[in-house]
Amino acid sequence: MIMAEKDFYLTIDKPGTAEYKDRGSKFIAYAYPIESVDDFKKYLQQLKKEHPKAEHHCFAYRIGTDGNTFRVNDDGEPSGSAGKPILGQLDSKEVTNVTVIVVRYFGGALLGVPGLINSYKTVTALALQVTPIIQKQVEVKYSIQFDYTRMNEIMMVLKQYSCTVISQEMQLFCVIKTGIPKNRLTETLYQLKELQNIEVHKI
Repeated sequence: MIMAEKDFYLTIDKPGTAEYKDRGSKFIAYAYPIESVDDFKKYLQQLKKEHPKAEHHCFAYRIGTDGNTFRVNDDGEPSGSAGKPILGQLDSKEVTNVTVIVVRYFGGALLGVPGLINSYKTVTALALQVTPIIQKQVEVKYSIQFDYTRMNEIMMVLKQYSCTVISQEMQLFCVIKTGIPKNRLTETLYQLKELQNIEVHKI
């Protein structure tokens, strides 16, 4: 799954959930937008607290636009019967910066590996169907250090090129971390470097 050359990527911007039942077993899928592995861990802990009696908390996630940061986990289900079908659905929708965690309550009947694959795949697909998928610009992260007097000019450039402000520290000497759209990178950096008393570094 190679997405590195694109200027845009697909993701979700709010959580979604769906439920699926098979022979008494209940599968609840939770889809979340995430930016980092820490975001994912936070959601997993939250669901384990919400569903302490569930037998399994299986998941998959993919992060970043190069497609290289992903993980699957069957959490005690037979190998390959939970995490991989979840990831397969993420990839079929071509989304990234997304995790789907599926909580399973066992209903007494064994579903077998094909039954489990079908259940995890179906409930993930349902969750992604009810969660709007959006297109976002691929951004390159930069740090801008500047004198406070340059603030307005810098903010005007960032706004003009639809940059995202990730964080800002405002003292006499200021630092803004920003995401610059990949397809506007050359012109944004040119405009920033035209300004006096500022330093721009890739992060």
